Amino acid sequence: MPRVVDHDERRRQIAEALLVVAARDGHENVSSRAVAKELGVATGALWHYFDGFDDVVRAAAAEVTRRTDERIAAATTGLRGLARLDALMREVLPVDDRTRTEARVVVGFWGRLAAIAPVPDAGAPTLATWQESIREALSEAIADGALRPDTPIDALIALLRAITYGQQVVEVTEPQDAASHLAVLESILSPWRT
Repeated sequence: MPRVVDHDERRRQIAEALLVVAARDGHENVSSRAVAKELGVATGALWHYFDGFDDVVRAAAAEVTRRTDERIAAATTGLRGLARLDALMREVLPVDDRTRTEARVVVGFWGRLAAIAPVPDAGAPTLATWQESIREALSEAIADGALRPDTPIDALIALLRAITYGQQVVEVTEPQDAASHLAVLESILSPWRT
């Protein structure tokens, strides 16, 4: 009787193997052969689950987003307002070993993802899915009196998204300590604090 394989789980394992290779060996060494070797399978085994290597790259980028979303959910449980925002941003800014490694992996994906999907896609695997959580945290901070009533929520969301990506690039090109990354966050919030 043939073995039953959970295709979604196997796809996730392949995507995770790509992330391991990228984090350990750098993006220049990421290949279908390297991913298959990491999994201990023949290269052809990958193609039972993906149409091509670009699909594996997309799945790996989506896996990074999924992991980040899980961490954000765990870190922000029971928090509101600025405490919630701070916990959320600490999961996406490169402030510890995990998020620094993730920044190197994510920044390495951007060029390849742009090449395989040159037109922005609202369903892209790297879409910042945590934007709604930022909106809620800012709204709570206004309601709690921690931020001014005229705080421009949409503009702050755009800035926070931009600094998240920007600080990941900074970490890759000019590594900073956690306090430096968090100081950028504070500089965006400070004009709106009460």
